[in-house]
Amino acid sequence: MSLETSLEKPAPVRAIANAISGWIDRLGAVWVEGQVTQVSRRPGLATVFLTLRDSVADISVPVTCSRVMFDSLPTPVTEGASVVIHARPSYYANRGTLSLQAREIRMVGLGELLARLERRRQLLAAEGLFAPERKRRLPTVPTRVGLVTAPSSAAERDVVENATRRWPAVVFTTAYASMQGSRSAAEVIEAVRRLDADPAVDVIVVARGGGSVEDLLPFSDEGLIRVVAATRTAVVSAIGHEPDTPLLDLVADVRASTPTDAAKLIVPDIDQERAMLDRARDALRRAARGRLDREQAQLDAIRSRPALAHPGSLLDARLDELDDWRARIRRQLEWQLDRAADDLDHRRARVRALSPLATLRRGYAVLQDDAGRVVTSVHEVAADAPLSVRVADGRIHVTATTTEPIEETHD
Repeated sequence: MSLETSLEKPAPVRAIANAISGWIDRLGAVWVEGQVTQVSRRPGLATVFLTLRDSVADISVPVTCSRVMFDSLPTPVTEGASVVIHARPSYYANRGTLSLQAREIRMVGLGELLARLERRRQLLAAEGLFAPERKRRLPTVPTRVGLVTAPSSAAERDVVENATRRWPAVVFTTAYASMQGSRSAAEVIEAVRRLDADPAVDVIVVARGGGSVEDLLPFSDEGLIRVVAATRTAVVSAIGHEPDTPLLDLVADVRASTPTDAAKLIVPDIDQERAMLDRARDALRRAARGRLDREQAQLDAIRSRPALAHPGSLLDARLDELDDWRARIRRQLEWQLDRAADDLDHRRARVRALSPLATLRRGYAVLQDDAGRVVTSVHEVAADAPLSVRVADGRIHVTATTTEPIEETHD
């Protein structure tokens, strides 16, 4: 039944919300088809939240389902999967939001195909085939490029023309293969193996234009993924356009968004390289010139120093210093010699003063008998005894006639 409302008698929000909830409840359970655009599994919650989008109109609705039912699905639900959901509409009055409470989820059409690809991706990723540490760097300037593509295809033309324009010296070895259909995966595998066995090939490019998900299925083939993972040569995947993501993009060493982008990735631009070379040459020339200028300035500064400008000035200063030291040494030596001479004269005077000869010069004499003994008493000399008198300048030989003692007196 409809609500009776007016400007004078408006209905409260709760009444409107409850009325909407009642009308939606009367809709009952429905089957809804759409595309899953978002999957949210919050830790600790028993509910999984999905967003279901209309495949034509820009309309989406949130969906909730139990975690038990979601995990028990035979095919995992992933973003982009097309599904049919048996659900009951529910209006949450407190927030004014509408959602579908899923009771059953079934994969249909392309969604089932994408789900299988997702399962394959998860299994191969678990083996480490997509690990970043397995990726190899492309050669900076490859001499020969191996190309896997369809004969006379636009992808071949894009890769070859753009790469040759960027680096004219590059050489291509092309291995043709079907790029779609039931034979495509096997032919691409054979082409990759043949190019990988060629030691002259530096990098391999697998290229084709865009297409539907079904057209690109060969490039998600498990056999192809394992062959590419085992190659010794770096592989570039250039399949489809930017939104297309076959599993080959994940296992390849480098993913190119388009065949034209692959040409830009495998070879450098010769014009850019020349410009970089010119800039590097100019930078080296400036650096060398700057270094030479700095060294020359330092050399000029060293040369301008007095020691190098007039080397003799240092010797002159040292000669003056040497003359000063020589004069000081001479004065010191003369002073020491004068002191030594004075001391010697003093000692000589003392020795002379104490010498018996000095006593003799003062008028004294030494009397000796014929045996050479000094006579100190008259009692030691007999009459007529020969004697020798020692005076300052010689000896006098005499004979004693008489001896006369002298009486000692005491002051």
